Amino acid sequence: MTMQKFWKCECGESHRSSEEACKDCEQTKDQGEEITDDTEERVAVLADFLDCRFTDLAAAYRRDNSFELGDKEYLVLTDEEADEAAKEYILDSVWAFNAEFLYHEMGLPREAIEMLKMFQEAKSEGANETFRAMLKDKDVFVRHAISADGREHLLSSYDGNEDEHEGYYIYRTS
Repeated sequence: MTMQKFWKCECGESHRSSEEACKDCEQTKDQGEEITDDTEERVAVLADFLDCRFTDLAAAYRRDNSFELGDKEYLVLTDEEADEAAKEYILDSVWAFNAEFLYHEMGLPREAIEMLKMFQEAKSEGANETFRAMLKDKDVFVRHAISADGREHLLSSYDGNEDEHEGYYIYRTS
């Protein structure tokens, strides 16, 4: 199967590269951003997974390997990208982890759990930088968090599922 080239124009739509100009904003393909072969591969994988047409998803490409189809949004990542996205999510939300989980990762005595809880309640997201600085080893913390919750819990905000299809990991995000 030969992949069709698509381009993303300023109006937010994706179009076949054979079109001369966007009907909505009159932008030509030379002015837009071409969707890469890598993105086309992700579109094809997601279309096969969802059993829908390639062109429906190519027109729904948003950014950062995210695709919309109707009112549903999907994230399509490689294994490495999913690990990196999970790591970023974890380190951006250390403050939200259970205090019992945190005290061990920070090397604090058990008595510190109540202190952590009070700081979480008082500062919410504002506690994140402080908590990150208190971690003994951020990479170990990330591994433990993924092991405890799984990437799917972190990346699939809609249903908490991670589906592997043709070497990519698919997460429904809304």
